[in-house]
Amino acid sequence: MDAVLFRNGLVLTMDDAHTVLPGADVLAVGGRIAQVGVGLTAPPGATEIDATGGIVMPGMIDTHRHLWQTAMRGYGADWTLTQYFVWYYLESGRHFRPEDIYAGNVLGALEALDAGVTTTVDWSHGLQTPQHADAAADALESVPGRFVLAYGNIQQGPWEWATSPGFRDFVERRMRGRLGFQMAFDVTGDPAFPERAAFEVARELDVPVTTHAGVWGATNDDGIRLMHEHGFMTPSTIYVHAATLSGDSYQRIAATGGSVSVSTESEQSAGQGYPPTWQLRDHGIPVSLSMDTSVWWSGDLFSAMRATLGADRSREHLQAHGRAETVTHVHLRAEQVVDWATRGGSRALGLDGVVGSLQPGRAADVVLLRNDDSPVMFPILNPYGHVAFQAQRGDVHTVLVDGRIVKRDHKLVGVDLGKARADVERTVEHLIATMGPDAWRKGMNPDIPATKILDNPYTYTEWTNT
Repeated sequence: MDAVLFRNGLVLTMDDAHTVLPGADVLAVGGRIAQVGVGLTAPPGATEIDATGGIVMPGMIDTHRHLWQTAMRGYGADWTLTQYFVWYYLESGRHFRPEDIYAGNVLGALEALDAGVTTTVDWSHGLQTPQHADAAADALESVPGRFVLAYGNIQQGPWEWATSPGFRDFVERRMRGRLGFQMAFDVTGDPAFPERAAFEVARELDVPVTTHAGVWGATNDDGIRLMHEHGFMTPSTIYVHAATLSGDSYQRIAATGGSVSVSTESEQSAGQGYPPTWQLRDHGIPVSLSMDTSVWWSGDLFSAMRATLGADRSREHLQAHGRAETVTHVHLRAEQVVDWATRGGSRALGLDGVVGSLQPGRAADVVLLRNDDSPVMFPILNPYGHVAFQAQRGDVHTVLVDGRIVKRDHKLVGVDLGKARADVERTVEHLIATMGPDAWRKGMNPDIPATKILDNPYTYTEWTNT
């Protein structure tokens, strides 16, 4: 059996007690965590990795990422949510071929692993045909990470694609292997509740549903109410964003045991609504973290943790200032967002007994943060604060998935980045040729609204320096 031993690291187990072990070892054997402790004995032939001066933690878990859009990395940096909807849903999303879905998924999956994200939900709502879905699954199966394919299609209503023979055939052919599976669609709040047909398929197949809920101008309390009144809110349902909901909707989510995937960088920048962590805390709703899409933002959960802490604390201070009060003790702590980035994801996905913590018997999804060339990696005084505020993707030294080393010494192992680059370049060339260079440039550079500079009564009209 293959064995890997991390030696002499600061170990964040993320067990129920959040046990922290300084100078400790983590032994993985046969794809599982065998032991966690001090001075462990390495089995014969084990690969030993020096973790001195580093942090050993569980692989992180992203519960909502549109991997197919990674081929357009940074293209929409100045978009609003409206521009995103227009570009992908109405104008250009249909231009993506199966090979483009494959290229984006491979690049996005590699990006996740490189940043220590060992489990990723591919919120794959660009699957216009079963051939697109096969390409998405092929891509995920080609990368040595842990993935959940969340099947969606923004070019059709979910009541259409979910009830089609092609979708059923895909599920039978492809979703009996190692990939996890969800159905990904949104509920508009239409009183006729056409999404009911898709929920019934999900129930028949015993498949969890993930849905963009509480998105300003798109999904609202009516969608939550319809789901609840028809009995389709379950503990396995993941509500993405949930940023513009009423207290009644949060109560319904809490009562039915669902969880919320918070994409703070997205909510802050695109306009879904203010990141709702304070509301989720008030209602006792479980939280996981996600990055949404690299067409706008970074693809690592270090950014997600940092942004989430900043947004929650900023709002807490702002509310207090409005009451002429001062916050002396913040509610959301670094330890909690590290939990959301690991255990939060495993709980949301029903995998809490499998991943998300370093405990004997769990899958050996392990990340070592160590960078001897970085002045930011010492001293490590508050390990949770260090992970949330100090570390970054460049500090990810080693990554294991199921005990397999997929990154070592800051480099991905056994990965053909050249092919991934060439595939993505072909996608970009195809999109430019199909749209035309002018439309391509215009899509990347939306108009800037006019800004009126306020009159300043203190502006000098004369100035002499005497």
